Amino acid sequence: MLRPKVPTMPQPTGLVTPPALIEPTTVIQHTPQTPAPAPVVSPTQVPARPTVQLTPGAVIALVGSGTAVVLVVGAVLVSMLLAVAITSASVAICALVIRSLIASEGKRR
Repeated sequence: MLRPKVPTMPQPTGLVTPPALIEPTTVIQHTPQTPAPAPVVSPTQVPARPTVQLTPGAVIALVGSGTAVVLVVGAVLVSMLLAVAITSASVAICALVIRSLIASEGKRR
């Protein structure tokens, strides 16, 4: 009744284009150029380095953003601690109620 059919590969219909021909490329070797000589730095001359300058406004912004991050992280941690405390208290109350029900069930018989 149920016989599996083996799929057959369909024959291509329409125009079949041949694959594109790939032409070989030629390799051109260049002679290496000599690098430019490094500039000579005298001991009295110090190379220029980028310096970070903090303006009073930037310092206030850094302190404000740091304070905001500390407050947000603290609030998240306190709320997680509170959630754990409430969950443990409710589990303890449920355990006491179940224990009381089991004890009163034994006394009734």
